[in-house]
Amino acid sequence: MGNTNNIDMGKLMEMLSKMDKSQLEQGLAKVNQVLSSEDKSKIMNELNKNLKK
Repeated sequence: MGNTNNIDMGKLMEMLSKMDKSQLEQGLAKVNQVLSSEDKSKIMNELNKNLKK
């Protein structure tokens, strides 16, 4: 019964450590957009596609 939206904290910290300040600010803006959006799954799918590039 795990939540499929959970992310491994180690992977998250690794991703964050590789970002510069502007990338981090853009990422936080996207997180804010996801949290305030009615269509969270659409935004999460878009972000996942961008991460795989």
